[in-house]
Amino acid sequence: MAGNDKNKKSFDLLMIGGGPGGYVAAIRAAQLGLDVACVETEKLGGVCLNIGCIPTKALLTSALLVNEVKDAKKHGISMAELSVDLGPAQERSRKVADQLNRGVTMLFKKNKVTHIEGYGRLAGKGKVEVETGDGSTSTYEAKHILLATGSRPRSLPFLEIDGEKIWSSDDALFAKEAPGTLAIVGAGAIGMEFADIFEAYGSKVTILEALDRVLPVEDKDISAQMEKAFKKRGMDIHTGARLEKAEPGKKGVTLTFKDKKGETQTLTVDRVLSAVGRIPNTEDLGLDKAGVKLTERGNFIEVDQWMRTNVEGVYAVGDCAGGPLLAHKASHEGIVCVEKIAGEAHGPVDYANIPNCTYCHPEVASVGLTEEQAREQGHDIEVGKFPWVGNGRALAHGDADGFIKVIRDKKYSEILGAHIIGPHATELIAEFVLGRHLESTVEEMEKAIHPHPTLSEAVAEAALAALGRPIHI
Repeated sequence: MAGNDKNKKSFDLLMIGGGPGGYVAAIRAAQLGLDVACVETEKLGGVCLNIGCIPTKALLTSALLVNEVKDAKKHGISMAELSVDLGPAQERSRKVADQLNRGVTMLFKKNKVTHIEGYGRLAGKGKVEVETGDGSTSTYEAKHILLATGSRPRSLPFLEIDGEKIWSSDDALFAKEAPGTLAIVGAGAIGMEFADIFEAYGSKVTILEALDRVLPVEDKDISAQMEKAFKKRGMDIHTGARLEKAEPGKKGVTLTFKDKKGETQTLTVDRVLSAVGRIPNTEDLGLDKAGVKLTERGNFIEVDQWMRTNVEGVYAVGDCAGGPLLAHKASHEGIVCVEKIAGEAHGPVDYANIPNCTYCHPEVASVGLTEEQAREQGHDIEVGKFPWVGNGRALAHGDADGFIKVIRDKKYSEILGAHIIGPHATELIAEFVLGRHLESTVEEMEKAIHPHPTLSEAVAEAALAALGRPIHI
C-alpha cells in the first residue's frame, strides 16, 4: 500500500465521504490489502462524530448529571443553590468530538489510507474530480468508487431553518445558552434527545409531533412510557399536531398548529428546533452524468444487497443509500461492501436486526418487530414485560421507571422483537441483537446465567415473562 502519498492519483478504492460509512469502509478495505483513498471536505468522522451522535451524547451525559444533582438530597448530598450553564457542557462536547476526530486521522495513518481534502464528484468511468477550497480541481482514478456522502437536516416550506430563531439540530448543538422557551417540531430520536438536554439546562420545552405518538417508530407501549416520563419533567407534548406556519418576530417565533382535536392553537417561543428528519446528500455528485439511479422516493442512491449501484464500479453506503439513517448501519454497510469487493464477503446486511437507540433519559432501544407489526404479519405471539421495579440494581441506582418487553413467536420461541425503556437500554439491547443473530430462542436467553445484581438480569426476566413465568414480578 502506498499510504498518504498526496501526489498519488490512482487507487484501488476511493471513498467520497469520511463519515461512519466511508471511514470505517476505508480502514477495512486497507486491512484487506487494497490501496485506499478517502475524499472528505469537512472533518473526518462525518456528521456522526463531529456534529451528531458523539457530541449529542456528551451533552446528554451532562444533562443526566444535572438531573441527578437536582435529586442529590436522597443520597445525603445537599447544596445551598444549584446553578447550571449549558456553555461549559457544550465546550466539553466539542472536546470529545475533536478527540475522536484526531483518532480517525491517526487510524488513517496507521492503516495507510490517503485522506484527500476537498469535495468529490464522479467524473466519468473510474474517475473522481476533487475540488479544493480555493476552487482548484484534481482528478483521481480508482477501479472502485464508494459514495458515502451522508445526509443533512430537512427544512420544511413552513418551517425554514435560519440558524438564529429556527434551528436545525446542528444549530442546537452549538448553542451556548439554553433559551427560556423552546419548541421542538418532531418527536423522533433527535427531537427527544434535544428536549432532554435543553429541559435539563432550564428551557421550558414544548414538543409538537404530527403522528399520534412520540418516538413513532418504536413500540406503542414504549412511546406511552416516554411521553409520561417527559410530561412528568414538565414538558408540554402535542401529538397529532399539524404545524401550519412559523413566524419569526422580535420576541421569538410564533407557531400556528392544529392539535389532534382539529382546533387551531398558537404558541410563541424564543427558539424553535426543527427535528423533522433528514435528506440525503446526493446532489452535485455527478450522479446524472454517470447514470447512477436514484430511488423514486427520497432521492436516495439505489443499491443492491452488496451496496452496488446500477453503474459498474460505483457503490453507495449509509444515509445516502437510504434505509434507517443510523451510523452503525452505515459502518456495517461499508464493511459488507468492501469485503465483497475484496472477495472476502461474509453475507449481506441483516436489515431485520438493526437496533434503534434513543439516548435521552429514560433511554430507549429496540430491535426487531413491534407487537403491532408482529400481529399484522400473522405471528402467533406471546408478549412478556418485566418492569425495572423488579430489578435490584435499578432500584439501588434509583432509576427504576420503565420496562423490558419481549415478543416471542410461540411456534419456535423465536425472539421476534425486544424493546427497552429505562436505564442503559442502549447497551442492553446488544444482548437481544446477538441473540437474534445467533437464532436463539427465548429459553436460551434465560438459560444463559446473568450476574447478580445487574441490570442484565432483567433481560433474562423479560425472556421468562415472554414464557409466562417471570420470577420477580
